[in-house]
Amino acid sequence: METFAYIPSPSRGVIHLGPIPLRGYAFCIIIGVFVAVWLGNKRWVARGGKVGTVADIAVWAVPFGLVGGRLYHVITDYELYFSEGRDWVDAFKVWQGGLGIWGAIALGAVGAWIGCRRRGIPLPAWADALAPGIAFAQAIGRWGNWFNQELYGRETHLPWALHITSSTDGRVPGYYQPTFLYESLWCIGVGFLVIWADRRFKLGHGRAFALYVAAYCVGRGWIEYMRVDDAHHILGLRLNDWTAMIVFILAVTYFVISAKKRPGREEVVEPEAAEAPTDGDDEVSAEDPKTDESDAPATEEDTPETEESAVDMKKDEPESAKKS
Repeated sequence: METFAYIPSPSRGVIHLGPIPLRGYAFCIIIGVFVAVWLGNKRWVARGGKVGTVADIAVWAVPFGLVGGRLYHVITDYELYFSEGRDWVDAFKVWQGGLGIWGAIALGAVGAWIGCRRRGIPLPAWADALAPGIAFAQAIGRWGNWFNQELYGRETHLPWALHITSSTDGRVPGYYQPTFLYESLWCIGVGFLVIWADRRFKLGHGRAFALYVAAYCVGRGWIEYMRVDDAHHILGLRLNDWTAMIVFILAVTYFVISAKKRPGREEVVEPEAAEAPTDGDDEVSAEDPKTDESDAPATEEDTPETEESAVDMKKDEPESAKKS
């Protein structure tokens, strides 16, 4: 059956600007990081934090996340780099694709914890502010798989089928389920879900982040089931399906326990921002001194000259009063 409508794949995923390669996969990751930090900063300031705090902590979280994502991919797909005929140096070529979101979030959280500890702010509050931005970043990052012609699903003739043209690394040209697109759209929905739920229920103490994790795992489960790329299987399910189920249970458990132990939202997310005086406070203190003129002690000019007054009174006394 011939497919008349489909999603075309790019002829190449890299453009060379002189000796500098510009890779679509890397651009998608970078744009996603900027979107996450930008939105996270807006949400952090709205909660009472300082401008720039999210970016300062992201300086720790992003490198840790990239290393964690790559480690997860290399460990779970070690045969791609360490089996016979493979070059182990390829394990360091991140631009060729291969970042596991589970490792990126796990090790990225370690980096964020270090950054939050240095700034003296609670990690759960920072994670809540960043949660929808991470979902949108994943939605953008998934288009990097489109540039690399990877992570697609079963063969299909749907109007939105992905046309794979590359035959490298065991690919078979044809029309396949665009699982990268499904996950991208799902992550956009997760981001808006977290924003809505956070406004509606005032989520705090890490619960907005837990909602993001749980919602993402639901989508990743059924999308992962559609993929046909090589993966380790346990009891008939792909490894990432098991990971999604375990992480989903952990996220929901945290959400429920946190809601019981620490209901509501943090009143102060960044002590330095809460303690800093505002310009209005300075003006009020300047215009309203503690003492005013009515409370000031009497000066010598205000005190009556009692001795002179007494002498004048004696001069004005009648003669009769003086004789008596």
